[in-house]
Amino acid sequence: MKDQLNRIISLTQIPKRIVSLVPSQTELLHDLGLENEIVGITKFCVHPVHYKQKKAIVGGTKQVHFEKIKALKPDIILCNKEENTKDMIGKLQAIAPVHISDVYTITDSLQLILMYGKLFNKTKASVSMVASIKAKQKAFAKHIEGSQKLKVTYFIWKNPWMVAAKNTFINEMLTINNFENCYKNDNRYPEIELSQLKQLKPEMILLSSEPYPFKEKDVKILKPLFPNTIIKIVDGEAFSWYGSRLLKVFDYFRTLRDDL
Repeated sequence: MKDQLNRIISLTQIPKRIVSLVPSQTELLHDLGLENEIVGITKFCVHPVHYKQKKAIVGGTKQVHFEKIKALKPDIILCNKEENTKDMIGKLQAIAPVHISDVYTITDSLQLILMYGKLFNKTKASVSMVASIKAKQKAFAKHIEGSQKLKVTYFIWKNPWMVAAKNTFINEMLTINNFENCYKNDNRYPEIELSQLKQLKPEMILLSSEPYPFKEKDVKILKPLFPNTIIKIVDGEAFSWYGSRLLKVFDYFRTLRDDL
């Protein structure tokens, strides 16, 4: 079969020992019923919480312990084009087949769910999950139909200030919420100056809980600079985690929109 980069993955049987190097994909595997097959995860794989005690921690998403992964004798290693580095993936291929996801949209995410369903013999569970996500997205779209479109800036980092722009899953989730990204014409995650942002006159600034853990003190820093702008701390996982997390996010988005 092929991964989302159209690379051919050669397997002789259904993988029974999985190393997952992407937190949202670890959660997806669990929700597809593959807890027993997961043997290795990253230190950032925080869902479900008990995995930190039950599974081998092989490093982060950018740096891993290759010998530790090798000792786990994985049948497959799951990576992501954005989360993991090209150099790292090259070395991992010497250990086991590597499947790479490439997710920017809801459609990409649903494709990955179905791909995992086929790859791990969980087709029924994956088809059911995709159907549920589509239904929740449709209901949410109807709920916010006719809502005000707000100009929004979504911060992911501080020192330097960095925002989410186009060609990101975050931008997709902003669009689904009927938000207009102030940086929709920029690419990926640009560094910005606050003085530049003032000229764009955002109606709302969203401060993500991850990867940088924004706090209320950051709201207080920004408020004097943007006195007429709504500034909110939001759940970063809701905006950036794809996979089975999509089963939960539309309820969160509904609350977020209703609060406005």
